[in-house]
Order: sequence, then structure tokens, then C-alpha cells
Amino acid sequence: VWIALCRKTRQIVASVLGDRSTLTCLRLWEAIPSAYRQGQCFTDFWVAYAAVIPKEQHTAVGKETGETAHVERWNNTLRQRLARFVRMTLSFSRVGSDA
Repeated sequence: VWIALCRKTRQIVASVLGDRSTLTCLRLWEAIPSAYRQGQCFTDFWVAYAAVIPKEQHTAVGKETGETAHVERWNNTLRQRLARFVRMTLSFSRVGSDA
């Protein structure tokens, strides 16, 4: 699942289902309404973004900046709520003598 969030409203403005390929990234970029595509886009350093988003609009940032925090939080919530996306490290309990 790929999503594009509006930074101001935190609303999902586009989404696509697909693998982590440049083609899927392109599908997401094309799904974003044109008004949003005119603005600045903050992403992590995944190579597909640099291949699709125009350089003058794209800023790749690390987690320490907080610029991608809302989309990362959304992804984490999706993983926690939908069993297909759950990371085992978020859903475990200790049993027996390890508790």
C-alpha cells in the first residue's frame, strides 16, 4: 500500500496497491490530484521516489527531521489493525518462564 498525505490536513490524497517498484511509485504520483503535485514532496530515501518525482519538488529526508512522521504513523497503524500487514515484533507476548 502506497499513500500520499496532505501535510496540512493529514488526509490521504492518493493511494495505490503494488510492490516497491518505480512503476508503482509512478502510479501513485499520477493518482495525486494535480493541485497537490505542484507542491513540495518529502519522502524517505527509497530510490523509486527520485526516479519519479521532479527534482525541484522532491526532498528526501531522514526520520530525524519528522517530515515523514505522519505517513509512517499511518503505515504503522495499518499494520497493527490489519492482520495481513502485522509485523511480528509489534504483536507478541511472552509465555512461561520468559515472562
